[in-house]
Amino acid sequence: MNSNEMTAAFEDVFDQAILFHGFADYMRDYDVYIYATADPRTGIKPEHLRYRFKNCVRAAATTALSPEIWNRSLDERLVLYETGRDLDAYVWGVKWQGLYPGMQLVPVSAEAAQWSLALGIPFHEATIETNGHNLSLVFSDLVVALLSPGATPFVVPTTHQTQKSHSEHLGALTYRCDGWLAGPEARWARRQLVGSSVRIS
Repeated sequence: MNSNEMTAAFEDVFDQAILFHGFADYMRDYDVYIYATADPRTGIKPEHLRYRFKNCVRAAATTALSPEIWNRSLDERLVLYETGRDLDAYVWGVKWQGLYPGMQLVPVSAEAAQWSLALGIPFHEATIETNGHNLSLVFSDLVVALLSPGATPFVVPTTHQTQKSHSEHLGALTYRCDGWLAGPEARWARRQLVGSSVRIS
């Protein structure tokens, strides 16, 4: 998408609901899951959308709540709607945050410009403001997808899949330690491997 298309995509979900956000399971792209509704009189059905910010080199999340509200919102009952709905605090258990003031591109971003120059592709910076968190993302592209029921950002694999995948990945890391890393970085990576099920020869 170009900047105009991104701005239009942001406007499409103004004042809708963020249900979840975080890096995709391969940890390169940053995903924001949105529940979008329209006036029932329009006949438009609600949709679950995934806004994927590709090649995300920075993702920063800060609270939008004041210390006073946080102080009233530490009760564990607030993480469940059923037990927290009658308390005078921020009810985390509603499990969504309002996309207001919403998402917008930063018109001039020095950080995005630096990444564009370094990688040779356009980069952008966007801010996402809600009634719970504020996000700041630096990324190269945006892809919007309509999600089907049952879609989930992460699934815990079976024990066999976990062991096989981790062994393969940690084995690759061993090679990178020997071939690419030196000094403190290599020592740190080897310490991680020593504590794993992968034996370093």
